[in-house]
Amino acid sequence: MNFNRLPNHIGFIPDGNRRWALSNGLQKHDGYDHGIKPGFELYKICLELGVKELTFYGFTQDNTKRPSAQTEAFRKACVDAVMELSNRDADLLVIGNTNSPLFPKELIPFTNRVKFGKGLMKINFLVNYGWNWDLTSNISSDSSSFISNLASKDISRIDLIVRWGGRRRLSGFLPIQSIYADFYVVDDMWPDFKAEHFYNALEWYQAQDVTLGG
Repeated sequence: MNFNRLPNHIGFIPDGNRRWALSNGLQKHDGYDHGIKPGFELYKICLELGVKELTFYGFTQDNTKRPSAQTEAFRKACVDAVMELSNRDADLLVIGNTNSPLFPKELIPFTNRVKFGKGLMKINFLVNYGWNWDLTSNISSDSSSFISNLASKDISRIDLIVRWGGRRRLSGFLPIQSIYADFYVVDDMWPDFKAEHFYNALEWYQAQDVTLGG
């Protein structure tokens, strides 16, 4: 499909894994593994369209309060996704609180941006991420350098956020980079991803008035 303009940076909130699992007769923790394939379908579409940067929500520090079966499942899904991405063309940056024992140790090497293959697209993956941690982990007395003190300082401003699962909230997703982002909600659960979900979001984005406050 052809679009008059594309977002340079798109954020994805892949929600609804647990609800999808229950509706399909599975345990809640079974849903996370089914969320990996949709992410790579989106990656392929964005690569073909020429989108420059993507950010995926993996899991938050608040999510780690869930039962251990669920925390183990989404931690494993994040690791599996990165290992699969290592066989593609991308520049990967994993952002999250590595001081916590719930941060997957396998992903520590990727907390500095790593090039896979031809590095055709920037991909940011939020793992054990918390908005308060992001804003305060590198606090400096120099207020003029607030942005440079963010843990997520290497992630650019987001143009469009697409959330699956029907919830109308950001859930702490990169609050600084999202400040002027347009927000599109898909009511279907993330594991039920269809390409038209994303194409509909891009078509909707065509009509948005991007002023950045001006």
